[in-house]
Amino acid sequence: MHQPAITGHGVFTPHQTITNDELVVAFNAYADRWNEEHAAAIAAGEVEPMAHSSAEFITSASGIEQRYVLDKAGILDPARMYPRLQPRADDEPSIMAEIGLDAARKALARAGREGAEIDLVICAASNHERAYPAMAIEIQNLLGARGFAFDMNVACSSATFGIQAAADMVRTGSVRRALVVNPEICSGHLEWRDRDCHFIFGDVATAVVIERADEAQGDHFVIHGSRCATEFSNNIRNNDGFLRRAHDQMEDRRDMQFMQNGRKVFKEVLPMVSAHILSNMEENGWRADDLKRLWLHQANKTMNDFIGRKVLGRVPDADEQPNILQDYANTSSAGSIIAFSQNCEDLSPGDRGVICSFGAGYSVGSVLVERA
Repeated sequence: MHQPAITGHGVFTPHQTITNDELVVAFNAYADRWNEEHAAAIAAGEVEPMAHSSAEFITSASGIEQRYVLDKAGILDPARMYPRLQPRADDEPSIMAEIGLDAARKALARAGREGAEIDLVICAASNHERAYPAMAIEIQNLLGARGFAFDMNVACSSATFGIQAAADMVRTGSVRRALVVNPEICSGHLEWRDRDCHFIFGDVATAVVIERADEAQGDHFVIHGSRCATEFSNNIRNNDGFLRRAHDQMEDRRDMQFMQNGRKVFKEVLPMVSAHILSNMEENGWRADDLKRLWLHQANKTMNDFIGRKVLGRVPDADEQPNILQDYANTSSAGSIIAFSQNCEDLSPGDRGVICSFGAGYSVGSVLVERA
């Protein structure tokens, strides 16, 4: 058996940002237009008027202040309210592969590796640009990697599930060196016209290199224990899929994009995640006092604060539980990896931390790492 380690990490960040103030202007313009179009029904009491959003509401509800996106203009157009991304020809790199490749190359450079040294590529994300051929195989081809590749979708937990799969294969010797890539174009599945969720997501791509610790080229993080768990729930869902055209009714159904019952998610997911992390730590002989850092899923600041208190038994210091969602918003599976990538270099050998993501499924994955 071999000891797996994270030896490289990388983040692709889009150039365009949308602040809460910009988002609110567009949303409120759309709401005014909708209310005008449905004025008669509103007056008759048949439908409720669409309420305005506000930057204050967004920040207090989530802790988000801005988000990075691949296309700003389409999202902020009140007559459109979704990104405008040009289709690619079959002989061109896909959008997901392109941004994933950027993050992958950064991770490889940090690990001191070339694409040809990779035996496994996993593309783990909450949405995939197409069903097949696998996005992972396209990234494998663009990198000149060897071995095999496959896609994985466990929604917001995809990155940690991908890390466990790759680490297990490195541990057993079935692969020597793996790359887990998380290209998340969340702006494409968000309903920007829904006040309750129009502010949640942003776009990004992350990647980590996982290989045998004794072959690491430099500083790295040993993976001591990883654990995944799932429990079925429809409280976070997206019902779109390849059978959509087979349905007799083809209207623009709201449930074909991101939906969630936020109150139930808070109530049910938080204890599940806290218990999951604590159980993983106990199984590996770790105590709360051993932890220098928690790199949590970046969905909501209140959720992270709750989990941090449960795991540490006290209110975490800001540097113990770094948040990046104020800048990136929720980036699904990539969030905990952004937090890790941007807040791990200051740790000393022997310092320990937990990477954890959670979301639809329900799903939760946690990875215990130690700076070598």
